[in-house]
Amino acid sequence: MTATQWRHGDYTISTDKTKLDLRVIHGFLTKSYWAKGIPYEVVAKAIEHSLNFGLFKAKEQIGLARAITDYATFMYLADVFVLEPHRGQGLGVWLVDTTLKHPDLQGIRTWMLLTSDAHELYRKFDFEVPDNPKKIMQRKVTYPYAEH
Repeated sequence: MTATQWRHGDYTISTDKTKLDLRVIHGFLTKSYWAKGIPYEVVAKAIEHSLNFGLFKAKEQIGLARAITDYATFMYLADVFVLEPHRGQGLGVWLVDTTLKHPDLQGIRTWMLLTSDAHELYRKFDFEVPDNPKKIMQRKVTYPYAEH
């Protein structure tokens, strides 16, 4: 797949994996509520097997959105973040919008994500609480990265 890039003022979004700064991504995720303590190797593996949208100011990585997908029927939006100093400028909205409009993700019938604090952001893109949440099942390992 050919890497694509979008510009918005001083900012760039790129799907080029070689531009991603795994130290920045891991540094954010390991402190996040959804991936607290995640090992570096797990982040690297997740990045390798996803369509990634790196957000940059010049060459500095300041955000990410990760699409986990079969490119045909299903896409799970994960690990969306913008570093604190760059928030409040609409960059998160631009990042999600760019991800959802990517040409390789068009025609997908099911788009999913989990969030504890960004419902209003995702509602802008027609994400909603499932009509029948009793149909949704999950298998979840609580605190998978905690030391045993």
